[in-house]
Amino acid sequence: MIDDPMDRIAAALERMSPAPLETPDFDAASAFVWQTGPDRLEPVTQVSRVPLDLLLGVDRSRDTLLANTRQFAQGLPANNALLWGARGMGKSSLVKAIHGALEVEHQKMKIVELHREDLPSVGRLLNVLRQAPDARFILFCDDLSFSHDDQHYKSLKAVLDGGIEGRPDNVILYATSNRRHLMPRDMIENERGSAINPSEAVEEKVSLSDRFGLWLGFHACDQDQYLAMIRGYCAAYGVTVDQDTLWAEAIEWQATRGSRSGRVAWQYFCDLAGRRGVRL
Repeated sequence: MIDDPMDRIAAALERMSPAPLETPDFDAASAFVWQTGPDRLEPVTQVSRVPLDLLLGVDRSRDTLLANTRQFAQGLPANNALLWGARGMGKSSLVKAIHGALEVEHQKMKIVELHREDLPSVGRLLNVLRQAPDARFILFCDDLSFSHDDQHYKSLKAVLDGGIEGRPDNVILYATSNRRHLMPRDMIENERGSAINPSEAVEEKVSLSDRFGLWLGFHACDQDQYLAMIRGYCAAYGVTVDQDTLWAEAIEWQATRGSRSGRVAWQYFCDLAGRRGVRL
């Protein structure tokens, strides 16, 4: 029996506090998802991705990010990367495809997905990844953006700038966003118009994107690229269809969607493959 009130309080806090996170078995998988409440790394046995050579229309971004990631995998200097631009043009697909291509060359190459809402816990995640210095981790944050009063971006600065401890040498951050500065343009203008010192108000928010060493832009594809994507999927998965039918159906499909992108091309191809009885 504990008589001292302070001892009773300490014992109660001990029971309430979560158990310390055990060092994960990083050999269990090549991909993980960071979960909180409690903190843990969930292994992903099968990553949803497409082969790197099927990502068409993003050649320059593909080659740049592949070279940067290969440097990182070899223990050489490399930059954090922000993939920004048109929706559905393969930003997140490129990150996952590059990891898939390089994990064959480098057995210790891992990818860890961090959800935007879990950014405040990123310091704890880095401490976990720091415990595996032989592994190389791509920290992947998909669809990253911030609203006017969102303070999560300050947590991300710790990853990019490192703070006192510094970002672990075995971790690199790749983020995707539809926005180059990670926040809507009208919010940037509102900050500029309502602040006492407009330049300082804007600088704090948009400077986050400046901390990425690589900015890779993704832009809407034209009709020829859209059709080339679909033809590439047909060739890769063995779907046979005559050129005129493919052209007519693909154009009608993108017209009903009101846009052209890699995602729309894949959605049409899934429909086509299903109608032809081909499993993907």
